[in-house]
Amino acid sequence: MAYNDSAEPMLKTEGLTVTFGGLHANDGIDIVIPTGSFVGLIGPNGAGKTTFIDAITGFVPMSQGTAVFDGVSINGVAPHQRASRGLVRTFQSLELFEDLSVEDNLYAAADDPPWWGFLADIFWPTRLGNNNDVERAIEVMELEEFRDALPQDLSQGQRKLVGVARALAGNPKLILLDEPAAGLDTAESQLLGRRLRKLLDSDMTVFLIDHDMGLVLSVCDYIYVLDFGRIIAAGTPHEIRENPAVILAYLGTEAGEMQEAGAHAARQELDDPESEDERDM
Repeated sequence: MAYNDSAEPMLKTEGLTVTFGGLHANDGIDIVIPTGSFVGLIGPNGAGKTTFIDAITGFVPMSQGTAVFDGVSINGVAPHQRASRGLVRTFQSLELFEDLSVEDNLYAAADDPPWWGFLADIFWPTRLGNNNDVERAIEVMELEEFRDALPQDLSQGQRKLVGVARALAGNPKLILLDEPAAGLDTAESQLLGRRLRKLLDSDMTVFLIDHDMGLVLSVCDYIYVLDFGRIIAAGTPHEIRENPAVILAYLGTEAGEMQEAGAHAARQELDDPESEDERDM
């Protein structure tokens, strides 16, 4: 089930297993995410998606298997060290700094001070993170008009965009998006999809985990399907839509037809950057 073995993988796992007591939350997961690709992971509630992301980013230990990021094993590496190497994630809970502007939220994420940074703060309190990374994140997520706004004054969709931009401000090599469309309506999800595809124009690799089938099928180049901790299918969006195991285990026949219609509508919206939904956002 490997994807594009000819390309240099940005992330590769082999036999990744996470065990809680006698429960295999992840059981022998093999995935390949090539550099510069947009890969998705879907699965029903309780399938083990977030556990997998937690294992990749170091927030839960792997019981077995290996994970290699940018050609180097990250087994046993602390979460902050993985992030400093360019493996950055978002969280389902945004936890933005509500008393800081959008721009300052991004600067806080971009700032990676040395051990003596607290001394510099005493004499240079306005010291900020990398301006280029912040500006790129604002541009990619099209947040120019909101840079001075407070998060509490934004819509849920706009807050989600800020959450992604904050991760981008850390200048990642691979960004892992954990349920970025949660709580969004159809129009907001479609807008998010358009912005996410732009990440590929910024020399970035993207791994998207989300329940929104219309979003995942419309923006990802390749998709893995997780159920009961195991990969049960992998392929292009077309192959996933047609896969009987996916329809049975994740969608159900009737739901599969509904999601196909939703994905078709989402693809049409993504092809129309001047859609009414985006103008009304």
